Amino acid sequence: MEKLIYLTWKREPLSIEDYRAHLLDEVSPRIVESGARALNVSVADTQQDIPKATLLMGDGKTLSAAISVWLDCLDDRGPLETALREHGARVDGYLVTESIPQADPDRDWADGEPSPGVTHFTWFPRPERLTPEAFYHGWHEVHTPASAKLHPTRWEYVRNAVARTLTPGSPRVDAIVAERFSIEDYCDPKRLYGSKQALQENVEHLPLYANLEDLHSTPLSEVIVKSL
Repeated sequence: MEKLIYLTWKREPLSIEDYRAHLLDEVSPRIVESGARALNVSVADTQQDIPKATLLMGDGKTLSAAISVWLDCLDDRGPLETALREHGARVDGYLVTESIPQADPDRDWADGEPSPGVTHFTWFPRPERLTPEAFYHGWHEVHTPASAKLHPTRWEYVRNAVARTLTPGSPRVDAIVAERFSIEDYCDPKRLYGSKQALQENVEHLPLYANLEDLHSTPLSEVIVKSL
């Protein structure tokens, strides 16, 4: 089984609310019917709950949605990419390997219902100065354990290493991360971040796996359309 992640930007003048409805009501059933083993749809429609998001970076300021799809074989992705492009002005697809350093043990909601809280979604390329070995050491072995101290109230941490780009012309991405928090914790810096020492460590660790100017991030609302 293979996991694919698509980053999408909606066509104008479609509203984000209408785009969400399009993805959930029209695109998702087609993806499931085409053979998807699992499907998550996360949309940038958090303005009402988070009117002044402070963690918008790079292309995260304009991202419309992130769609995660699990297929038996990536060769069968054609129909889902066609569906995503119907109202997608830009669609960037990536084949990834998923790790879950921090799983949410308390899931008690059904497929199709909005997941509680908010997903902080981040993606970035490997800096040219770093070898793949150094990049994964900095990201996985240094930053990942430190991030638990940085965000002590975090509910879930899903880490995706990009194996290859699937859509011609899309920018190179090497890391895609989804972290889920309660709305209250996410909106309050005193609750979102741990100690000053943990924050300082994160700043010092950043060059080990990313360039600040290459980080893209935004809050998203998640729906697990079909779980594994």
